[in-house]
Amino acid sequence: MPSLNGKPDVMFEEDDLPYEEEIIRNPYSVKCWMRYIEFKQNGTMSILNMIYERALKELPGSIPHNLIWLDYCQFLVSQCKITRSRRTFDRALRALPVTQHPRIWPLYLRFARNLPLPETAIRVYRRYLKLSPENAEEYIDYLRSCGKLDEAAVRLAAVVNDESFVSKEGKSNYQLWHELCDLISQNPDKVNSLNVGAIIRGGLTRFTDQLGKLWCSLADYYIRSGHFEKARDVYEEAILTVVTVRDFTQVFDSYAQFEESMIAAKMETTSELGKDEEEDVDLELRLARFEQLIARRPLLLNSVLLRQNPHNVHEWHKRVKLYEGKPRQIINTYTEAVQTVDPMKATGKPSSLWVSFAKFYEENEQLDDARTIFEKATKVNYKQVDDLAGVWCEYGEMELRHENYEQALRILRKATAIPSKKAEYFDVSEPVQNRVYKSLKVWSMLADLEESMGTFQSTKAVYDRIIDLRIATPQIIINYAMFLEEHNYFEESFKAYERGIALFRWPNVYDIWNTYLTKFIDRYGGKKLERARDLFEQALDGCPAKFAKTIYLLYAKLEEEFGLARHAMAVYERATQAVDNTERHHMFNIYIKRAAEIYGVTYTRAIYQKAIEVLPDEHSRDMCLRFADMESKLGEIDRGRAIYSYCSQICDPRMTATFWQTWKEFEIRHGNEDTIREMLRIKRSVQATYNTQVNFMSSQMMKATTNATISDLAPGQLGLDDMKLLEQQAQQLAAEAEQDKPKLKEKILFVRSDTSRSELAELAKQANPDEIDIDDEDEDGDDEDQGPEGELQHHQGALFRREQCYRTFT
Repeated sequence: MPSLNGKPDVMFEEDDLPYEEEIIRNPYSVKCWMRYIEFKQNGTMSILNMIYERALKELPGSIPHNLIWLDYCQFLVSQCKITRSRRTFDRALRALPVTQHPRIWPLYLRFARNLPLPETAIRVYRRYLKLSPENAEEYIDYLRSCGKLDEAAVRLAAVVNDESFVSKEGKSNYQLWHELCDLISQNPDKVNSLNVGAIIRGGLTRFTDQLGKLWCSLADYYIRSGHFEKARDVYEEAILTVVTVRDFTQVFDSYAQFEESMIAAKMETTSELGKDEEEDVDLELRLARFEQLIARRPLLLNSVLLRQNPHNVHEWHKRVKLYEGKPRQIINTYTEAVQTVDPMKATGKPSSLWVSFAKFYEENEQLDDARTIFEKATKVNYKQVDDLAGVWCEYGEMELRHENYEQALRILRKATAIPSKKAEYFDVSEPVQNRVYKSLKVWSMLADLEESMGTFQSTKAVYDRIIDLRIATPQIIINYAMFLEEHNYFEESFKAYERGIALFRWPNVYDIWNTYLTKFIDRYGGKKLERARDLFEQALDGCPAKFAKTIYLLYAKLEEEFGLARHAMAVYERATQAVDNTERHHMFNIYIKRAAEIYGVTYTRAIYQKAIEVLPDEHSRDMCLRFADMESKLGEIDRGRAIYSYCSQICDPRMTATFWQTWKEFEIRHGNEDTIREMLRIKRSVQATYNTQVNFMSSQMMKATTNATISDLAPGQLGLDDMKLLEQQAQQLAAEAEQDKPKLKEKILFVRSDTSRSELAELAKQANPDEIDIDDEDEDGDDEDQGPEGELQHHQGALFRREQCYRTFT
């Protein structure tokens, strides 16, 4: 079919006529065009391209329009028509509104990335980023993949500097910066558009928590660029500026690895090219540089810690030790330390720096320089008074080491002199120089010096001054009194004790009282007995039970040696009540022993009785056994038996087998069959009593649990139903008790077998061979025939006998 303009047009087949007619009737219908295109899928490419072109020419720029563009572009890409495809993508972007461009760009970018020519893709991406700058990371990844690292570094730098940029991959600004540093430092020959050094140094001020990595990146850039000396300068600058151990470790390890690689490279070059004198010198230089770096590590690390905290006293001391054998460096370090450390912010004692500095001069026999350091140290405003006091004491110690005794006395007197403005010891608003006159450390050293090298009056004045300032300790009081005693001022020493007693309270005053009373007795003995008694009474007034024992024993000893025995016994009696509960048993033992020695053993009966009444069960049992043993030795068998009977009430046979064995042996030696039988009856009765107590406690616990269960089931609703429930439980418990009666009866009844009777008879014969054997068959028969009432009468009789035993004992 000829065209209107005279040019030959495409020839249509007969099958195309329906589709042609349809698109003539509906030229703006996308469906008509798509059906026509689908029909011609098996036709030639040129015809399909022509139909697509006709459709795009006829259809308006509507939303369905972009479907035709996408299909046409994909069709051209599949035909590998690069130029035509690129131009068609561009036509589509021009023809479609901006809102439809996101549908075109993914296909366009995929087409561009697959092209063998990266320049085309780069141009496409540049146009794309003008519309969507947030996708810069995709472009950067493509640039790195195709080797365009300079462009990638520029784009990455722009992203890092854009504060509003949000990574679609979730990377932080530091991660992007780190990628930039790695990119530019590892490819110095390919990145030419950026100032690498300036960028990385900018990161050093921006990311202060990652200084180690950034310094290593900068050094790595210079190493890869072949500027080894610049890399060394970077490493040196880094290890002198980083402030954390982690950053220092990263930089130092990288520095050491760099030096090792330089040595290895030089050795490899030397082995290939041969040795000459110049090469050997260069290798030795590199080896020496590496060894020096390793040797500097402790000092460099110490510098890092001091940059972290320049007021760390311990690190300054460590730095001095690192310079051991180098006097000039040690002096410079001490000078820098005392000038740098702020006493108010110091970690550790800043005074120790001054003292160590002075001792360094002293060890090198420069006493004048040491004195100068000490004089400067006494003028420093320390945080604690103890720091200044320590300086004064060390100053005095130095003079003593060099036998300058007068100089040492002068220094300590100067330290304790009253300042022009007095201040309280704990008044932090005042400088320490105004408070050091109340330091006990300085006064104690001055007292020792005065006592050793001063006069009696000067020493006494120092001690008096310490007491007047109210800074004395109990040990100072004792030292003062001992000093006066050594010079035969006994009354003065006693006054010193009394002044100390007036200063302190219990328990601090205990040592003073103990020493005072001992010295007073040693001095006067019984000459001033009433005065001594007054002192003891004064000491015991308000004395805690924990410290009373020693004073009471000393008091009783005084009465025994110089006073009256009854007074001594009264003191012991008071002591048993005044001492601590843990020492009361021991006190009773001493009391009994002294009473027996002075008055005889019969006098101790009342003491034993009192001890048994007041002591805990454990100690009371011990006292009963001793008491009974004493009575048996005195021939008072009945009294001893009564004591055993009384003590049995607190002796559970399951826990105190020793007591019952001792009583049994007593009855074997002194009793008969009846007494042994009575002992066994008491033992069973006590056993039953303890079992009953255990059962009673279990019953109470069960009742408490039952009540708790009822309360849990219906809290606050204890009505008639609850009362019925309680009554049922009470009846159940009563029934169980009735069932248990035969068992309890079996435990309580004193049933004797023929074997037990024969054993008792044999034991009685062994104890008393002359004892008359009385036939008790009728009595045994009565016991066997008795019922519950007879059993009750039997228990009442046993209780009556125990009561009679107790009365006999008391």
